[in-house]
Amino acid sequence: MENEPLISSDIQNREVPSSETVAPFRSHHTAFGKAVFLFSAVILSLLSGFVGSMLERRLSSSVPNIPFLSSFLQPAVVMDDGKQSGAVSQIATDTGAETLVGIVDRSSSAVVSVVATKEVTQSGRFGGLPFFFGQFGYGSGGQNGTDQGTTEKQKVGSGTGFFVSTDGLVVTNKHVVSDVTAEYTVVLSGGKEYPAKVLARATNRDIAVLKIEGDSFSALPLGNSASLKVGQTAVAIGNPLGEFPNSVSRGIISGLNRNVTAGSRLGDSETLSDIIQTDAAINPGNSGGPLLDLAGNVIGINVATAQGAEGIGFAIPIDQVKRTIDDVKTTGKISTPFIGIRYAIIDEATKQANNLPYAYGALVLRGTKQTDLAVIPGSPADKAGIVENDIILEIDGTKLDTDHPLGNVVADHRTGDILTLKVWHKGAEVTVQVTLEERPQ
Repeated sequence: MENEPLISSDIQNREVPSSETVAPFRSHHTAFGKAVFLFSAVILSLLSGFVGSMLERRLSSSVPNIPFLSSFLQPAVVMDDGKQSGAVSQIATDTGAETLVGIVDRSSSAVVSVVATKEVTQSGRFGGLPFFFGQFGYGSGGQNGTDQGTTEKQKVGSGTGFFVSTDGLVVTNKHVVSDVTAEYTVVLSGGKEYPAKVLARATNRDIAVLKIEGDSFSALPLGNSASLKVGQTAVAIGNPLGEFPNSVSRGIISGLNRNVTAGSRLGDSETLSDIIQTDAAINPGNSGGPLLDLAGNVIGINVATAQGAEGIGFAIPIDQVKRTIDDVKTTGKISTPFIGIRYAIIDEATKQANNLPYAYGALVLRGTKQTDLAVIPGSPADKAGIVENDIILEIDGTKLDTDHPLGNVVADHRTGDILTLKVWHKGAEVTVQVTLEERPQ
């Protein structure tokens, strides 16, 4: 939206009287002249006060009452000693532009492009790797082929990542490096290329960690996504379309705790829960890049955009990523905790259709195949005595529903954590404890 003028357009600049017009009032000294002069001065004083108050009202009313704008309004009051106080002011001192330049200058060297290459058949346009969710679906890379039946190593897609340690640890999206047959290269902002090894791909989050050899790389500080507020400024840096590395866009946090199902043209999909919505421009190729706050801290990882809409992008909150990074730093892999059940979240419609006693909770049930057991033998749930048709109502006091599915609640814990479950078991509510174990690979 374009900035509105501070003073409404219907207030025009007034012409200042010329010196010839005011000269008679300065040159005549008769009693009548003095009276006219005094009377005119009073009238002019009243008019100037009226016009001034009108301008002030119009100026105030033209500035919209936008929550995120308030952080940039710093009143400047001149104290008795002539010094300015910033404690109470109403003069806008928006230094956002200058701050943004500083953020980009400090952060860009830590943002990288992640490029995939593989042997492809030259039989027309290669479909490419799914590197970006949009409608939530992926975009893709690819090259035009010319020789049918031959193969050639080609760039088949590109995404974005960023350093989280000075020794070459890079975080990106799992879907950026989903092809286990491809080779991956990390390209620094200056153009230098490094072969990259995929250390880990999370099974329950769209997160992956890569490693390149070297040291003294620039790393981005990780912020706190739990304290985010709708309306605060967000800055995205990435490699849109795989062609414009270190592109910068600025917007706001448009929403929090969004749940979307992101899919690709290849038919796969993934549910993204409790993620950040932003209107900072995000395009195919931005996947895996950082979303920053105005302190230069990473608050999210850009992951998806809505097709057919403008200004609707999504990022994984950095608090969901920190544990993954810590696991890889300490163990070299991502440890994913699990309980060991198949379940369906209950809502009002499910309750009515199946005559269940609750309109919430996770119903333990088997899958469509004979091998899709409701409870995995030897799993934490099995050891705790949970059986098919049980309903897990709460985990550590958190009620399970469509906004808080069991998988997301478990993912917020570590392997080895002990959880307290409230379960509807054979017609009665019981409380059991489950010790999380690492999900089998």
